[in-house]
Amino acid sequence: MTEEKKEEKKIIIDEDWKSQAQKEKEVLKAQEKAEKEDQESRRSPLPPGDFSGLVSILASQAFFSLGIIRNKEDQDKQIEPDWQMARYNIDLLGMLEEKCKGNLTSEEERLLSSTLEQLRMTFVKLSP
Repeated sequence: MTEEKKEEKKIIIDEDWKSQAQKEKEVLKAQEKAEKEDQESRRSPLPPGDFSGLVSILASQAFFSLGIIRNKEDQDKQIEPDWQMARYNIDLLGMLEEKCKGNLTSEEERLLSSTLEQLRMTFVKLSP
């Protein structure tokens, strides 16, 4: 074969493809940022961090471990309570009651003692 008949394969590279790809990345990044800001603006504000919030968090974890509170996905499932985790959260509340004696308002004392009483009674009723 002569060189004249050989077909030369040429690779044509668009020099602008890198800048185009970079522009697309920037557009996607801007869209993601806008979506994230939109989600954050729709989220309801968190309540102030106070004693009742702490008691509520620990009590919710205990009730969840006992199966009283459930996820939507687990509503219809038969789930065995996590006795160890429930006991742990109840014990944390008990320790909090002991360590905070004399430093709580009467309202905070009532909240903590009634929450503990309710959790302990539920634990005893459900335990095998």
